[in-house]
Amino acid sequence: MHLSHKTKISLTIVLFVLAVVVVISCLNVASLERQVVRQADARANTVAQQVFFQAQNALIEAAASGNAPASDSPADLRAYVRDSLANNRALDSLIEAEVSYSSLIYEVTIVDHDGNALISSDPTLLDRPVLRRTPLDQLVNSGAIAQSRVIYGPPRAYEVVYPFKLGPAGNQVPFGEIRVAVQTGLLRSEITPSLRSAGWLALGSVILSVLLAAVVAAVSLSPLARISAQLDDISRGEFDRQPVKSSDEFGQVSNKISRIGRQLRGVQEIFSSLRENLDQVLGGLEDGLLLFTPDGRAVMISPAVERFLGAPANELLGRMADDIFPVGNPIRHALCLDEGAIAAVATEVELPSRNNEPPQHVGVTAQVISEGASRMGALVTLTDLESRERISTQLQVSERLAALGRITAGVAHEVKNPLN
Repeated sequence: MHLSHKTKISLTIVLFVLAVVVVISCLNVASLERQVVRQADARANTVAQQVFFQAQNALIEAAASGNAPASDSPADLRAYVRDSLANNRALDSLIEAEVSYSSLIYEVTIVDHDGNALISSDPTLLDRPVLRRTPLDQLVNSGAIAQSRVIYGPPRAYEVVYPFKLGPAGNQVPFGEIRVAVQTGLLRSEITPSLRSAGWLALGSVILSVLLAAVVAAVSLSPLARISAQLDDISRGEFDRQPVKSSDEFGQVSNKISRIGRQLRGVQEIFSSLRENLDQVLGGLEDGLLLFTPDGRAVMISPAVERFLGAPANELLGRMADDIFPVGNPIRHALCLDEGAIAAVATEVELPSRNNEPPQHVGVTAQVISEGASRMGALVTLTDLESRERISTQLQVSERLAALGRITAGVAHEVKNPLN
């Protein structure tokens, strides 16, 4: 498919702007993803610390209320901690608020050292083992492509783990963990509005670039229309059209075209004069001349050819030699057209009669025109041998009559002297 220069410039500008928009959009998306992931990590750590402090307060409040473990056994201690945490409304409100109203927190769970849930935002996990999830740090430290693949892939949960300890400050012993989970679906929901805005911005940039490219191409290529009109005028023979008045490359090209036009006008005048002279010369020839190109196409035919071939020269001009000399024509056989290109020959043929006239005795001469080792064409000459013989006879009779006249004048002179 052929594209105009204007279209190519427009497409180049549009593709360049599109590439810039795509690169900038990708960088913005990668930056936004990294920002959201880090924000989720910071929020999850903050929630884990808040839950830890509130859990400590819940145990302190339970101890202040006179509650204590039934015994020192691990089972009674676990039951005491679980009940203290479960009955603390402040801790329950904190967990419910973070899960319900935060756009990043997916789940909050406190587990014991065996991984069994003491309290959780998901009631189905209570007193059941909770499997460890992939640490959120792994997603934070991943590259932009890996983060995009995770966020826009199947939903997955990552978690932040904060140690849960019991005992007074400075003498705490590990008891379990506080796990705050973040789901990739929530991260995607957080990023989507910004992506939508970025998409509309990119689309607007592309549309604006298309309009800008069309305007730039139209303005920058407008001199080409005038140069094209200048060339059209020169092709019609109007060589005096003024060039484009501009100091840029288009103006220089237009000035050169004007100079070429003036040179062509001189060449055309010389060619017309030569053509007229050549037509006069060819018109005065008794012999028929046919000039062929290397591929056998007639480019020059004298008017006398009509006497030999029965067709006007203007009808034969531009036709192939195979068409001018059809099969069965004696000249075709003499020129060896059936064997390939026109060969150099000098022979005589007899053309069949036309319109009840006697057959023509024609001399056929073909000269191969070459330049070095390159074949440039061939010149075929058709000569009416009968006319040449009649002219030769007339010349002989004229010479004899002239000799007889000279003899008669001499005799008269010799006779006249004695008579005088």
